[in-house]
Amino acid sequence: MPQVELIMPKMGESVAEATIIKWLKKEGDKIAADEIVLEIATDKVDSEIPSTAEGTLIKRLFNEGDVVQVGKAIAIISTDANAAADVPETKAPVKTETKTVQKELAATAVAEVETIERTSSSGKFYSPLVRNIAKAEGIAMTELENISGTGANGRVTKNDILSYIPNKGKQAQPAKVEVQPQVQAVATSNGTTHAKPAVSLSAGDEVIEMDRMRKLIADHMVMSKHTSPHVTSFVEADVTNVVKWREKVKANFEKREGEKLTFTPIFIEALAKAIKDFPMINISVDGTNIIKKKNINIGMATALPSGNLIVPVIKNADTLNLVGITKQVNDLAGRARKGKLTPDDMAGGTYTISNVGSFGNVMGTPIINQPQVAILAVGVIKKKPAVIETPDGDLIGVRHFMFLSHSYDHRVVDGSLGGQFVRRVADYLEQWDINREY
Repeated sequence: MPQVELIMPKMGESVAEATIIKWLKKEGDKIAADEIVLEIATDKVDSEIPSTAEGTLIKRLFNEGDVVQVGKAIAIISTDANAAADVPETKAPVKTETKTVQKELAATAVAEVETIERTSSSGKFYSPLVRNIAKAEGIAMTELENISGTGANGRVTKNDILSYIPNKGKQAQPAKVEVQPQVQAVATSNGTTHAKPAVSLSAGDEVIEMDRMRKLIADHMVMSKHTSPHVTSFVEADVTNVVKWREKVKANFEKREGEKLTFTPIFIEALAKAIKDFPMINISVDGTNIIKKKNINIGMATALPSGNLIVPVIKNADTLNLVGITKQVNDLAGRARKGKLTPDDMAGGTYTISNVGSFGNVMGTPIINQPQVAILAVGVIKKKPAVIETPDGDLIGVRHFMFLSHSYDHRVVDGSLGGQFVRRVADYLEQWDINREY
């Protein structure tokens, strides 16, 4: 019968795999073209995968919780109008094993596991192969939870569990929570370990499990700190002209362009100009190689209603005028709050800006969004008395000031470059033409 493979689609240049969160269609279900078949999650965003053809879903090649590489077939659809719901002999692809026991386990990787769930209460995903190994070796869920994973987002891989088995039973059982802190080893995303004190619980304390996005953010932040030695430079900028100009034009801007003019597009325009002046800020590190980026793609950290953070990207920001930047800022921010961003909306960023001033913060020390090497935080704009130099002498006046905080990777960005760059951003804001057009 005619068959079509449903492929895990490409979801942005930096996304290589995705986790199947939920199948919305069962084997034997009729599906229409473009009808949603399953939900997936990447380390950037959740997405829905539609059918590429009309027909019958005759085989699901992966289970919920499985991590699938981009370009792999995830389901088989029969386009035969009379297709039966019978499941063919197709088996889920598994990696070739080097040991006999691993081959046997891989062959039964799609079998249901009675005691090991695909997703634990802590949110960890376990592949069918790992679950079958755990079942065969008598490893319970509580024991599996304590195995340090070296896979994506701390996922336990086949090698992790096979390395654990020889020492099974020799390791001490997890200790109960004590009043006095205890030191325990914690695995990081790059495979190293460090010690941290155990957390004490008191009567009335509430334990709140992180949601999936918060776990990804936490892992990304720890990885960034382990990857880059962070240095932060600060500049206080007089943005009086920016404030006055925006106040003067914002009503007409919204009427003519149909968009609200916030400060964020203004900051991004100044930032893009400064990056063109200092292109060695627009780089990434690959081992001992420096990758100098051709495009200036500025990510803007956006707070979601859940309290989590997401970073959509304005592509080629240096080629856009203020109106174009404003339209993209408003569009991306609006879709981020509604959960409508695509993986491509967050791919390819080369530099990030975070507006901590929107929360009333004076300044911040932002963490670099890897694999970038720098990030700028802009603080709240406040009125202050200041000395104003004039041809007739110095005067005291009220001006609008804000702090710019520039964190950078000291492996490749020295203090002179990091300091000059943030100073240049401030210069563009301070020299804003109060009579300029949009």
